[in-house]
Amino acid sequence: MALLIDGIGELTTNDDELGRVADAAVVVEGERIAWVGPASRAPAADERFDAAGRAALPGWVDSHVHPVFAGDRSAEFEARMAGQAYAAGGIATTVDATRAASDAELAATLDRLADEALAGGTTALEAKTGYGLTIDDEVRSARVARGRAEAVTFLGAHLVPEGWDADAYVEHVAGPMLDAVAPLVDAIDVFCERGAFDEAQSRRVLEAGAAKGLALRVHGNQLGPGPGVRLAVELGARSVDHVAFLDDEEVAALAGSWAAGIGTVATVLPACDLSTRMPLAPARRLLDAGAVVAIATNCNPGTSYTTSMAFCVATAVLQMGLTVEEAVRAATLGGAIALGRDGEDADGRPPLGRIRPGARADLQLLEAPSAAHLAYRPGVPLVGAVWRRGERVR
Repeated sequence: MALLIDGIGELTTNDDELGRVADAAVVVEGERIAWVGPASRAPAADERFDAAGRAALPGWVDSHVHPVFAGDRSAEFEARMAGQAYAAGGIATTVDATRAASDAELAATLDRLADEALAGGTTALEAKTGYGLTIDDEVRSARVARGRAEAVTFLGAHLVPEGWDADAYVEHVAGPMLDAVAPLVDAIDVFCERGAFDEAQSRRVLEAGAAKGLALRVHGNQLGPGPGVRLAVELGARSVDHVAFLDDEEVAALAGSWAAGIGTVATVLPACDLSTRMPLAPARRLLDAGAVVAIATNCNPGTSYTTSMAFCVATAVLQMGLTVEEAVRAATLGGAIALGRDGEDADGRPPLGRIRPGARADLQLLEAPSAAHLAYRPGVPLVGAVWRRGERVR
């Protein structure tokens, strides 16, 4: 069955040839986009949906999410808002709660957050492990994540658990823990930051993951200057995330990674920056330098407990200096690039983050005539309809 969605007032495609299309239409066949163009030229289809002048854009691709957890850290948040500085040690509170939770409880939390995100237009999300930090708990976290996530990332190197020597724990992560988790995940990540893992420890984890054929990601330069960006570019990581503290050389390295064929995405996490009262990541500088930027929520119980990509997009426009078009692209195609899903992959899965023939039919319809309303009317729930894999889910 072919579905024609026409009467679209403004269609954001993220396609360099199509661009933005006024008075547009989209034809969906199965889980893919079959045709895109002016409504006046749309081919016939079995069914029709009239967008009635509303704006359409790709579904959000949230490429940095920590949704497999238990417990609550609202007291920590309150203390931070009262002036207490953020420290990574708060992760241990969530680790204790997650270890004590059943698989069913972890899956219920993931389902709740994934449903919430989908209602807000997020049609693809990543899920990290990292709140188990034992072999059994990391394995079960990865299995739970597989139930809803587009991509699963192993983050055994999230924090050094109590009772472990840091170097010994790194060898545990890079050895038996990785061996057990690798068949269940797509990528490996490390929190390369003061209070977590230093450059040598981070390198050990990432190189072990690369040897297993996993894509690389890095949490870097969140709490201050550090080696995260440099290490990510050197090792060819798909993304380095947070990037709040960057010098000119690091900005140039991220931009230059694309010219060198490495292609490391700079993923900014504006909701986390606000929640931790850290400087907002320099997304404008990165784009001006030629880097590829993604926007993600960093949904987690400690530092960014939101699934709202629309909030992150509005923040990027209102406070980080991005245009609406740049922010939407970063929150859709940017996330797809960070996940390695911007093109047809080796498994034949269709591309994400674009509305063009052959791409996966993930799109959202706003209760507004243009995408500008995402920042023009911040905080207002604007998503009126969502299609994922060609099926209407809202």
